Amino acid sequence: MRLEWLEDILAIEDTGSFSGAAERRMLTQSAFSRRIKQIEEFVGVELFDRSHKPIRLKPTTKAQRDQIVQLSNGLRQLVADLRRGDSMASNRVVIACQHSLTTGHIPSILRKMSIERDGIYVRLRSANLDACTGLLLSRQANVAIVYHTPDERDDARAYFLEEITIGTDRLIPVFNSTLPKDEPEGAGLVDIPYITYPSDVFFGHVMERSILPYLSPTIRYAPKVETALTLAAVEMAVIGMGVAWVPESLALEPISAGHLVDLSAELPVCELQIKAMRLQGNYNLAEETFWSSLKL
Repeated sequence: MRLEWLEDILAIEDTGSFSGAAERRMLTQSAFSRRIKQIEEFVGVELFDRSHKPIRLKPTTKAQRDQIVQLSNGLRQLVADLRRGDSMASNRVVIACQHSLTTGHIPSILRKMSIERDGIYVRLRSANLDACTGLLLSRQANVAIVYHTPDERDDARAYFLEEITIGTDRLIPVFNSTLPKDEPEGAGLVDIPYITYPSDVFFGHVMERSILPYLSPTIRYAPKVETALTLAAVEMAVIGMGVAWVPESLALEPISAGHLVDLSAELPVCELQIKAMRLQGNYNLAEETFWSSLKL
C-alpha cells in the first residue's frame, strides 16, 4: 500500500467527492479516478459507497479509518526521517576530542562557527588521546582535536596527517589554598599531597616529563589520588585532597569564584597546544567547511 493511496482515501472522505479529492490531490479527475480504480483492484474490494451523495467510505473501510490515518502519518514520518538521515550523513562531520577539550574548548569552537547556516551536523566523540587518534586513523572520525606539548614531534605523521594549531592552554597547578612555606632548617620536609594521572594517559606523560622533575627538592610531594579525568582532578583540588595540575581553561571559573588558587608562580607549569588533525585525502563538504572554520 502506497502513501499516496492512503492519502487519496482520506481526501475522498474529507471532501465527499472524487472531484473535490482530485483537486486537493492536484490531479485531474480522470487521473484521480484511474488511481482509485487501481487502489480498489489492489485491495480486491470496493472501498467507497458511490450510491451515496456525498460519497462516503463503506462500513468496512470506515472501520479501518483510524488505522489508515496512523499508517499515513507513520509512512510520512518515515519518508521525512529517511530524507533527513541522508542529509545528515552527507553533511555530518565527526569530531574526536580529548575529554577535557570537549568540556573546555569545543563549545566555544562550535559557537563561533556557521554550522547552523551551512546545515552541518556535528557528532562529538570524547575519548583519551590514543582513542582519538585511533578513531581518526580508522576513519570513524573526520577530525581529531587534541592536546600537544610544544616539544612533541612526530615527523612520520606529516606524510598522512594534516595538522593545524587552533589554540593554546597551560597545565597549571591549583589547590584550594596557598602552599605552606618551607619549614626552618632541621624541621624536616614539608609534605604536599597531589593528584596524579595514570602513566598511560596524555597528562600522565606530561606530569612525568614536564612537571615532577622540576618540583623543589625541599618539599616532599606525595601522590594522593590517581584519576584519568581532569574534571575530577579539579573537583578534588577544590575539596582540598591535593594539588592538581589541570588545563587552565578548566580551572578559570573555580579560580575566579575563589574556590581554587592558581599556584603557577610557585610550581612548574607546562605549555600546551591545541591541535586539529585530519587524514590527508578527499573531504566531504561538511568536513571541509568545518576545517576551514578552524583556521579562522
